[in-house]
Amino acid sequence: MQYPRLIRSLLAVILIAFASMTVAQLSDEGRAYYERWQATAERAEEVIEVNRASDVAFEQLRAELAGYRDIFNRVRGENSDRIKTLQSQLAALGPAPEESSAEPEDIAKLRAHLEDQLSQLTVPRIVSEEAFSRANGLIAEIDRILRSRQKKELLARGPSPLNPSYWPDAWSDINRALSALVNELAFSIRSDVVREQLRHKGPAILFLTFVGVVFLIRGRRWSERAGDYLRALGGIGSGVWTFIVSLLRILVPWIGVILLVSALSMTSIAGVRGTLLLEQVPYWAAAILYFNWIGRQFYLASAANGFRRVSQSRVKEIRLYIDLLAVSLVLFELVTLFARVENVSAETRSVVGFPIVALASLLLLRLRRARETSQDSTVTTTGEPVRSAGFSRLVEGIRKGLYLLGIASPLLAIMGYNNAAEALIYPAIKTLALIAALVILQRFISNLYGLITGQGGDAEDSLFSVIVGFVLAILALPFLALYWGARESDLTEIWARIIQGFDIGGVTISPSNFLTFVVIFTVGYTMTKLLQGGLRNSLLPKTRIDAGGQNAIVAGTGYIGLFLASLVAITGAGFDLSSLAIVAGALSVGIGFGLQTIVSNFVSGIILLIERPISKGDWIDVNGQMGYVRDISVRSTRIETFDRTDVIIPNSDLISGSVTNYTRGNTVGRVIVPVGVAYGTDTRRVEAILREIAEAHPMVLANPAPNVVFQRFGADSLDFEIRAILRDVNWALSVKSDMNHEINRRFAEEGIEIPFAQRDVWLRNPEMLTGAAATASVAATEAEVDASSPVTLTEADMDEGTEDEH
Repeated sequence: MQYPRLIRSLLAVILIAFASMTVAQLSDEGRAYYERWQATAERAEEVIEVNRASDVAFEQLRAELAGYRDIFNRVRGENSDRIKTLQSQLAALGPAPEESSAEPEDIAKLRAHLEDQLSQLTVPRIVSEEAFSRANGLIAEIDRILRSRQKKELLARGPSPLNPSYWPDAWSDINRALSALVNELAFSIRSDVVREQLRHKGPAILFLTFVGVVFLIRGRRWSERAGDYLRALGGIGSGVWTFIVSLLRILVPWIGVILLVSALSMTSIAGVRGTLLLEQVPYWAAAILYFNWIGRQFYLASAANGFRRVSQSRVKEIRLYIDLLAVSLVLFELVTLFARVENVSAETRSVVGFPIVALASLLLLRLRRARETSQDSTVTTTGEPVRSAGFSRLVEGIRKGLYLLGIASPLLAIMGYNNAAEALIYPAIKTLALIAALVILQRFISNLYGLITGQGGDAEDSLFSVIVGFVLAILALPFLALYWGARESDLTEIWARIIQGFDIGGVTISPSNFLTFVVIFTVGYTMTKLLQGGLRNSLLPKTRIDAGGQNAIVAGTGYIGLFLASLVAITGAGFDLSSLAIVAGALSVGIGFGLQTIVSNFVSGIILLIERPISKGDWIDVNGQMGYVRDISVRSTRIETFDRTDVIIPNSDLISGSVTNYTRGNTVGRVIVPVGVAYGTDTRRVEAILREIAEAHPMVLANPAPNVVFQRFGADSLDFEIRAILRDVNWALSVKSDMNHEINRRFAEEGIEIPFAQRDVWLRNPEMLTGAAATASVAATEAEVDASSPVTLTEADMDEGTEDEH
């Protein structure tokens, strides 16, 4: 069992020996400081080995070690750039030869000079690194001892408060303490010191007493008058003014309490026990006023909602329970002070503290049951309906926790675990008060934001309100940790570790590095957006580059800017990019297996932006999806179809698949308009009319000239086609419609017939059909023929059905 301690002692001896060899190179001031540190460290090791010091002594020793550790942490990080420069200079000289005579004298002198400078800079770092590690270890051992003691004290089992044999002694201790307090007060009143204080400080005492009483009596009324004046400034900020008035209602009376306590302290009439009580009165008054403020905020919120969620009687009941919770906290502090001053026994402490634990538990249970909620919503502690299911579950979890604590704490106290019972019930009360204050403060900041921006009450549902709630929750974490047993040194240690940073894959991440990264990246990102805006709106429109090329340039500028901003931010924050090579290698393996599609789309997007086979604004057809290209990103391309729906197409489909681009390079395209005429019509006349119609349309180009084709002899008509080149193929449907209207008008004027499908029915052997049977047979035959005869489609009709429309 002693081997680990022996090994640790040997390591300490080795480190001390090494430090002794290097400390000789330090300056006189540094050597004296290091010797003081050695003495402190040895004393700390002895105290830890014995483990008999009090908690206060351990905390003081820990604070002393933490001070040394901060100094060593700062020293070990100094001159890093200079050391790297010297090391690179020595590396440039190459390795030293085995024989000094083999090296030129100038180079030998330069090498010796550089090595001497490097030694002067490196030795303090080595000594500080060793001392920092030693201080870290000692602090960790002290924390382990204190946590072990805290855990042991928490789980210690003491006397049960329900044992009647302890009650007489407890009552005697209480009477003895009250008698001592009264005797001290009576003795102080008769003493010459009090008379002397009243004689010399009488006017000041009277003034403080008068002002304190006025603040207590008139403070709330003055606060309401100030609220009336503030509300007159603007109705949209009534919530803000109400909050400020509520703070004044508790602040002014609290100042009055402080003035009265100060006046009483100046008289020196309190004595030793009375002075200890007076020192705590401002804190107790603050607790009572604070809980009363929470209850009042709950009442105001419920009244603003017209008591729709919680009835007015229940609101008053809840306010009473909240005030009594504050009283229970004050009584607990009073009992703690009584036990410390009078040094009472554990039995008396258990008996006196149990009624307060029972009262607090009963109040928590009643507070849980006192609230009425509607069937379709839950109400927060401020009277507002909960809009989030997650928050609703959180509230329900808190309610169940209150129920369990209200039952568990008295049971633990009855079984003798008084420390555990008090460690559960009172932090729970403080936590509830803190949560309620956070909700109230979040609503106030949201109302203030609504007042400034003119949004009014809508600001409570904005993203700003959510961010404020998140920030307040983060800020509340240290207070919650203190409530639930964490020591202040624990929080300072966590903060020191955060400031020191965390090493992840050889990269040290600290708040300063992270903040530097965020600031540099934000500046780079902002400059990139400004450059993109300038290119898109000012520079590129003045060039002859088409819209697709402009979009590619703007997008490429954005990607390059983000890459450079990230690179500069990483290097500026001090992150070693070589340390990220391992992480990049691991990511490449994951990319190779799991992100193939994403990488393929990314590379395809880069190809699209560089080669530009399609551009923004092009009319394309890919995989049966036809529409205009609206946006090209590195992962996908968005096209807008002709029914105004967006289709997201992966870039790899555009590179590896078949894509029809109707407007690539220019908007010139061909339109085909089919038409049929009846047999017997003069085909040359039809051709001339169709050519006139095509040439007359303003969207048809004269060069190349439109052409009319006599396509075929159809089953029912002579089929012609107008084939014309349009200056903008996007107008093909409109051009086809205009030509069809003009064809119909001109053919009607010229008397040219546009035929439709007709069928003649011939009956075989009609002489076999006579009389009624013949009539019925003929009718049936005609019906059958009408029902079964298909409509014959011409080639023109088929072309119209398959013509690309948009």
